[in-house]
This record gives sequence, C-alpha cells and structure tokens, in this order.
Amino acid sequence: MIGRLVTYTFFIVVVLTSIPLYLIALTIRLVTYPFDRRLRFLHLFTCFWASLYSWMLPAWKVRIEGRENVRKDVAYMVVSNHQSQLDILIAFRLFFHFKWVSKIEMFRFPLIGWNMVLNRYVKLKRGDRESIAQMLKECEVHLDEGSTIFMFPEGTRSPDGEIKAFKLGAFQLAHKKKVPILPIVISGTSKALPKYTINFTGVQKLYIKIFKEIPYAAFKDLSVEETAEMVRQFMITNLKVMNQYTLGK
Repeated sequence: MIGRLVTYTFFIVVVLTSIPLYLIALTIRLVTYPFDRRLRFLHLFTCFWASLYSWMLPAWKVRIEGRENVRKDVAYMVVSNHQSQLDILIAFRLFFHFKWVSKIEMFRFPLIGWNMVLNRYVKLKRGDRESIAQMLKECEVHLDEGSTIFMFPEGTRSPDGEIKAFKLGAFQLAHKKKVPILPIVISGTSKALPKYTINFTGVQKLYIKIFKEIPYAAFKDLSVEETAEMVRQFMITNLKVMNQYTLGK
C-alpha cells in the first residue's frame, strides 16, 4: 500500500512539474535554435528535467561512473542494456549530448513527449520496416551533424534483468558511419521498478557505468552480427560485476 502511494504521489509530481518545465523547454528551443542546430542546450535542460525525478527520491541511490570516457565533440553510437523505464531517467543523469531512439508511443505523451519532439529525438515503431528504415536515416543525419545516438539494442525491457539478444540497427549504423561504439551498462533498475509494475520498492541501489569506447578499428573487420555479439558479451560480463553492488549477487 505504501509503495503504491509513493508511486502515485511521484506521478502526480511529474505531471504538475512538467507543465512549467515544458514551457521552459519550448522557450529554450525558440531562443537557441538559430545558433544551436544540434539542440545541445535543450538536451542539457532535458537532462536536468529528467534528473529532478531521481534526485527527489533519495531511496534510489544512484552510482555513476565513467563520465571521463566521453570525449567532447565526438559522435558515438551508444548502446545500453534495458531493464526498466527507470533506465531513461538514470541515463539522463549522465549529462552529455545525445539523441534518443525511442518507441513512437513515448512521443505521444503530453508535455514529456512533446519535449522529445522539440529535441528531435528519433521515433521508432517497433516491427514496422518502413519505420525502422526511417529511423536509421534520421540517425545517420544526426551522426553526420555530430550528435551521438543512444539506443537500447535489446529493443525492449528485459523481464528478468538479463541481457537479451541484440537487434542490429545500432551496429549497422556504427559500421556504415564508422563511428566508435560507447557501451553503457545499467544495474539495479529492474529491481527498483520491475517491468509490468509501477510499485515503489523502497531503498534500491542503481548503478550506471560508461565504459571506454570501442573504436571503429576494433570492429571494422567484423560483420555486423559479430560486432553486436562482441559488445553484448562485453556488457554481460560487466553486468555480472555490477550486480554484486546493486543486487548482492
């Protein structure tokens, strides 16, 4: 009962604060777009907006490592495992410039979804070939402009926290545009907010880590499938280590 009460209160706060925050975001977009076509200022504000909601719940003890592994003015293909809706809030706390690839339904949410449109994040209708092709084209444009792309290559949240098979779009982009891959691993969010539930689960340790980039030279002679599996195995190994902190495994 207490868990649900905390959750409902949390969502009410999100709704109420999103109104003024969206108006600020809209103002930033209008003022900065003439000289900031990549929308870096707007994205940083969005990072702040999203971070507010994890900061306001001290029960979520967030550990962040590896910010020093992000080079400024380098366009990366970021890939991360996906355990929970919390992954998105926690990833925003990294505060570096990127464009999300997100399912199209997220863009339909009032205020928060509208802000995703303002940021020129990339829509994807899962299972739709035309949408996938359009998503890849938009990602190429962003990479050419110098913006990093952030994807969850599992395609959906893992029901048990384990890293599932990767879809290949992120790795096709990395090969085609010859950009480095930046692996990010998240641990603990599946316990804090499990899939198919909105119940608050009390004090939880959350851990997000940016690992050193994988340069194009390290995978240029591999196939797209081999590249995806190489990165997946790297992330599986490191998730096991991180779980020792968050889950006591």
